[in-house]
Amino acid sequence: MNAAATTPAELTEVQGRDVRELRNLLGQFATGVTVITTRTADGRNVGMTANSFSSVSLDPPLVLWSLARSALSMNDFLGASHFAINILGADQHEISGQFARPATDKFAGVPYALGKADMPVLDDVVAVLVCRNVTQYEGGDHLIFIGEIEQYRYSGAEPLVFHAGRYRVASVHPTLGQ
Repeated sequence: MNAAATTPAELTEVQGRDVRELRNLLGQFATGVTVITTRTADGRNVGMTANSFSSVSLDPPLVLWSLARSALSMNDFLGASHFAINILGADQHEISGQFARPATDKFAGVPYALGKADMPVLDDVVAVLVCRNVTQYEGGDHLIFIGEIEQYRYSGAEPLVFHAGRYRVASVHPTLGQ
């Protein structure tokens, strides 16, 4: 297909650091919603909501997610041998909110079990990946965590989606049918 080049609709130069505008821009990419969990050496469960999850490699099975350097849980995740990525279902926006806000016990009222290396894994989520904490990379105001998947489960249920600052649900594209 040989399409003629067109002049793009008005593109905006990135000037300064208008964080709100950049958040609005990046929010145009729809993502799934996850809760990343770990357990500290003293047995405390730690968890946080993240939509920065992505696959990296199939061989070996690697994934990534990123954590703001300012996060109170930064040292907990840096010191952990493992972490779990819990992919939330379409009806689990309240769990996302619970893990996104500061709280003494983010796990209160949320059913979970323990996976490999005693990682807390949430019940009834779309998928869980228990990962060995392989390495971290610099990423501006975030640190990028790379994990190797060691255990997993998935249900095929409908995922929770985040787009343009709002929770959404995914649906099959109407031209593809059921």
